[in-house]
Amino acid sequence: MSTVLIKNVGLMLSGQVDKPILEADSILIDDGLIQKVGSGLSAPEGATVIDAKGCALTPGLIDSHCHVVLGDWTPRQLMVNFLDSSLHGGVTTSISAGEVHLPGRPKDPLGAKSLAIVAAKSWATVRPGGMKVLGGSLILEKGLTEQDIEECFQAGVRVVGEVGLGSVKEPPEATEMVSWARKRGMTVMMHTGGTSIPGSSVVGAEQIIAVNPSVASHINGGPTAVSLEGAKAIIDQSDAAIEIVQCGNVRRAAEVARYINETKQWGRVIFGNDAPSGTGVVTLGILRNMALVASLGGVAPELTVAMASGNTAALYGLNRGVIAEGREADLVCMDTPIGSPGKDVLQALAEGDTPGVSLILIDGKVVVAKSRNTPPPMRAAQVAA
Repeated sequence: MSTVLIKNVGLMLSGQVDKPILEADSILIDDGLIQKVGSGLSAPEGATVIDAKGCALTPGLIDSHCHVVLGDWTPRQLMVNFLDSSLHGGVTTSISAGEVHLPGRPKDPLGAKSLAIVAAKSWATVRPGGMKVLGGSLILEKGLTEQDIEECFQAGVRVVGEVGLGSVKEPPEATEMVSWARKRGMTVMMHTGGTSIPGSSVVGAEQIIAVNPSVASHINGGPTAVSLEGAKAIIDQSDAAIEIVQCGNVRRAAEVARYINETKQWGRVIFGNDAPSGTGVVTLGILRNMALVASLGGVAPELTVAMASGNTAALYGLNRGVIAEGREADLVCMDTPIGSPGKDVLQALAEGDTPGVSLILIDGKVVVAKSRNTPPPMRAAQVAA
């Protein structure tokens, strides 16, 4: 791969809660990895140079909750290229919450295990538009054994999809299976709130606390949320990551964000779309989550960048989502949209505006030179001639 220099960055947002804004204006990339972050860096001979033109640079955004199937299509909404469209919203990685929309999805132990393995192996090599997809999330069905969990893990399955979408729903049975998965370092999601598809169940704070998943999925509901008291109980009495989604209850999202802000637990929040769903495919959903939480949830906008990137990367053990040396160079150039009262991307987010994206890199390679979905940015990065 060629060497890439990004210069003239107006605002460097790290994707990390502990130091969300970096004092730097340039990044050097080599072989798909960030080699150096600093100020006034020079390009070696033959390097590709990207002039950020004063816009902000963020890590590639991560959608923590996407119901992929196989390939870039969704039977739920009968759409193709939905992941490629989300890429144009700054999402460089999507994480499967379970391939539950597959027509005729098998619900026996062998079928559930086989689907997770096939999907994991498929998504390991398929990149829609360049997007990375962590697919193959096992749905827990009655009859699965610890040996089945081990077999899935050995085959590359790293995630248990939303507990509650399969036939395993009650805490005693779910808790045992979840412990098998977490013992192997797998990340476990658990459905929170009301029913979303036929066969899913209503899950409240009591079940989340008892089962102890890695993620309390869509705490603001998919489609209906737990009560605010229930959400606070999950935050206070569990160590689960708190996931806020676009296809959910807007009021609860803001209330949860305010409580997270009050208790200074910013590092626990991750952002997902929970799409494709009945709400549809929200290609700008992660950017909209950032704007919602910054404008109505009272969270500093630079921290919402971490919620959309570094927090999720840390939870899933991904070497991306953060601007730091040695990390995969998945990056987004964005800025305040033309017409926003915000003078930069942080002020735009605080106003509730969706940022404009100009250029996206994955592994140091430009995959989007101009977003077809966001509003146009005030300052647009360009590859130097």
